[in-house]
Amino acid sequence: MSSQRSPYLRFGLLIAAFAFLLDQVSKWVVIVPLSLEPKRVIEILPFFNLTWAENCGISLSMFASCTDTTRWTLVAVTGIVAGAVAIWMTREKARGDVIALAMILGGALGNIVDRVRYGYVVDYADLHFGDFRPFMIFNVADACITLGVLLLVARALLLREKAPEAAPSSNPSSNKGAAAD
Repeated sequence: MSSQRSPYLRFGLLIAAFAFLLDQVSKWVVIVPLSLEPKRVIEILPFFNLTWAENCGISLSMFASCTDTTRWTLVAVTGIVAGAVAIWMTREKARGDVIALAMILGGALGNIVDRVRYGYVVDYADLHFGDFRPFMIFNVADACITLGVLLLVARALLLREKAPEAAPSSNPSSNKGAAAD
C-alpha cells in the first residue's frame, strides 16, 4: 500500500496545515485584537475593508440558515468532503495537484472549526470598487479553497495527457476500412 502513497504527501500536509493556521490566526486577529464584530467595518484601503460577516450557509451564503440542524449538517458534509480530499491527496502523484488539494483541505478544516466553535463561518475580507463587489465577503479559508479548485481545474484543462499516437502499421492490409486520399 505504501507504493500508492503520494511522494508529495508530507509536503501537501504542511501546506494544508499552513493554510489552516493562517486562516485561524487571521480570524483570531479580527475577532480579538481588532474587535471587528462590534465595530462591523474597519476601512483598510479605499478598495478593501475588514467587514464582519457571519456565514451560516455555504459559498456565497447560499442555504443560509443559522439552525443547529444546518450547522451540524454543514459540518458533516464539509467533513466528508475534507476526508475525500485528504484521501485523494494521499494517492495523487502530481505535485501541483497535491498543492491544490492541500489548499482545499486546509481551507475546509478552517471553516469546519468555525462552524463547530461559533455556529457560523467568520468572514471579514471585503474587496470592493466603490459599490461594486466582485466577491462576497470572504476569509483566508475561502480564498484557499477557491484557489485550490481553480488550480485543479486549470491543471486538468491545460496539462491533459495526450493519448499516445498509434505506431504506423507496416501491414497495408490492416488499414482495410481507411479511405483513400
